[in-house]
Amino acid sequence: MEQVTVRLTPPPALIQAVRRLLRPLARALMAFGVNYPAFANLAKGVFVEAAVGDFREEGGPITDSQVSLLSGVHRREVKRLREEMRGSHAAPVAVSLGAQIVARWCADPRFMDAQRHPLPLARLASQGGDVSFERLVAGVSKDIRPRAVLDEWLRLGVARLDDEDRVHLLETAFIPVQGFDEKAFYFGKGLHDHMAAATHNVLGLHPPFLDRMTYYDGLRPESVELLRQLARELAARSLQEVNAKALELQAADSAREGANRRVTFGTYFYATEDERGGGK
Repeated sequence: MEQVTVRLTPPPALIQAVRRLLRPLARALMAFGVNYPAFANLAKGVFVEAAVGDFREEGGPITDSQVSLLSGVHRREVKRLREEMRGSHAAPVAVSLGAQIVARWCADPRFMDAQRHPLPLARLASQGGDVSFERLVAGVSKDIRPRAVLDEWLRLGVARLDDEDRVHLLETAFIPVQGFDEKAFYFGKGLHDHMAAATHNVLGLHPPFLDRMTYYDGLRPESVELLRQLARELAARSLQEVNAKALELQAADSAREGANRRVTFGTYFYATEDERGGGK
């Protein structure tokens, strides 16, 4: 990890950027009953965690006094918070397993049509053989019953079952429509990794991460809808390409040393009224 230089005076442009990115977070927190005092208490632990993880001294682990000076959190609280930092960040079981199954469904040629779209799969191997939902799940994990996976997916709105007992994937990614714990996990994971990439870049670390977007104002709702559909099509295509390559590389790397890196590749689309007050 590259050494991060600590500046004594924060740039005004950074403060403005932070105010802007905190606005939707504050909206989400207040919607679920998390007020400012609760957020401030939560932020203490995060500042300590960041200081310990990202500002290590060359001579060894950073001390409580150094963490206190860097984060502004009182030394007594730093000691307590460091002891509490051992909490788990594990994904809900439905997410960790579900994402792997969907990734294989959208990358393995056996489970895709000529246009590389995920095929509807017979629920049982007795109906579809190797090209069945049972075999798909068993290829990822033999520790959980395919029926249990399907029931959870139906609850979450990830898949549907048709009149011919075939399972249809509703999105080419594991995107729960229902299930708050699963949604909250992706809320944290997606925004964390995007912000981590952007932070890496704004700190001037090398090599920079991919972080690009295009934005326009002065558009009619009909035009926004056309762009929304185009963005969905292009995003699905690019995510599917990266997913297929990543699955191939993961299989090859599993037998090699040094396979300890993770990657995230994502896209997003957002639309709202112009900040300048709307169109003409």
